[in-house]
Amino acid sequence: MNFFFDPDGVAVIGASADPRKVGYYILKNTLGGYRGRVYPVNPRYETLQGVKCYPDVESIPESFELAVYFIPATFLPDTIRACAKKGVKGIIIESAGFAEVGETGRRLQDESVRLAKEFGIRLWGPNCMGLLDGYKRHVFSFIINDQVFKLLKPGNASFIVQSGMLSAGFLMMILERGGLGISKMCSIGNKCDVHETELLEYLIDDDSTDVIGMYVESIMEPKRFMECAKSSRKPIVMLKGGQSPAGARAAASHTASMAGDYTIMHHAFEQCGVIEVFDINELMDITRGFSKTRLLSHDAGTAIFTFSGGGGIITSDLLHARGMPVAELTPQSLKDLEEIFPEWMAPSHPVDIWPAIERYGYEKVYGRGIEIIMNDPNVDSLIVHLFASRMEVAHLSNLITMKDKLGKPVVAWCAGNGEKLKNFRIDLENAGIPVFDEIVRGVDFLAAFKKHAKKSKR
Repeated sequence: MNFFFDPDGVAVIGASADPRKVGYYILKNTLGGYRGRVYPVNPRYETLQGVKCYPDVESIPESFELAVYFIPATFLPDTIRACAKKGVKGIIIESAGFAEVGETGRRLQDESVRLAKEFGIRLWGPNCMGLLDGYKRHVFSFIINDQVFKLLKPGNASFIVQSGMLSAGFLMMILERGGLGISKMCSIGNKCDVHETELLEYLIDDDSTDVIGMYVESIMEPKRFMECAKSSRKPIVMLKGGQSPAGARAAASHTASMAGDYTIMHHAFEQCGVIEVFDINELMDITRGFSKTRLLSHDAGTAIFTFSGGGGIITSDLLHARGMPVAELTPQSLKDLEEIFPEWMAPSHPVDIWPAIERYGYEKVYGRGIEIIMNDPNVDSLIVHLFASRMEVAHLSNLITMKDKLGKPVVAWCAGNGEKLKNFRIDLENAGIPVFDEIVRGVDFLAAFKKHAKKSKR
């Protein structure tokens, strides 16, 4: 797969000078981050975006490894033949008009795959967004956003997404929210050749990837997929499209996928330790949580540190509903907490700290209170509720240090609004603590993390 992610020379077939056309952005994105040789191909131009343009593949004077294809589907077989003469190893096909449109398109797709195999060329797509590498800043994609390179931050999360426009929208949602750095984003469309299972194997071996998020409508080589997922120490977060009869029919017309029996797939995911999610925001949130969280030292209970008694009750109920024990703090911890509580209030768990905050302030209560709870042997993880509009991340410096030192994962829910909340969340996530907009999503992530930690231990 390396020649897709780090090719020696790229041709953009269907490059354009018109900002209203996709070919313009494919070339712009390629030139924006890739530092190798780029060959725009379009017979109507002599130069494009400051680079010499070629009328066809045959006229490119040198060999190159990758072609990004965005011209009508019918020209693909001839393009494969021309690329074979230039030593091309892979073609990313971002055009539609193949198996997803019916029998004629399927025959064209099958012929293209046969030709590519004959010449030893791998096909990525068709009907896809292409790929992005956050570290190399390679964007071989039609994504239409002038801010993509400004927003793109390298990180340890990689994605395999079967939908082209969904992956583009999903990517921009991730980048604009912040808090989640991207290693690789792979949009695979019809996956006529390169498919999710071999990309999963590639990402499991990728040193810059620690967590893998996936949206797929079908699984190619299910046995191979299950063996790969089961043996992975990296968490795999899966959103499976086509769960219902209507969804399965839509998948067939979307990417020509046979969605299969969802009940079977659900149990297969359970068996091989895949973390299943059920909407796009959940896929982003759970993957982001894994990208920030590393260690679980032991299995005990979850502590709750909150400024709201009601918030503590809701969090306790959510933990119980997911089969996760609420920690029983030791008598010593409860006694130690007395030093930050008013005389008239005895500490209990969940730890409701609002009266303590009114007496001693945020810095002392969060600083000393969290220190006591994190050192409790009956605590293996912490859910902390924060008042972002009245706090500073500096108030949590001991928590940031202790979570990794003690191997106790921490998730945060923040109350607040506007720029203060946004900046507080970004600073906290940059320090390695995932922040969730809903308490339930934080609990779901913690349940997923503990489940994966047990799998990895086994």
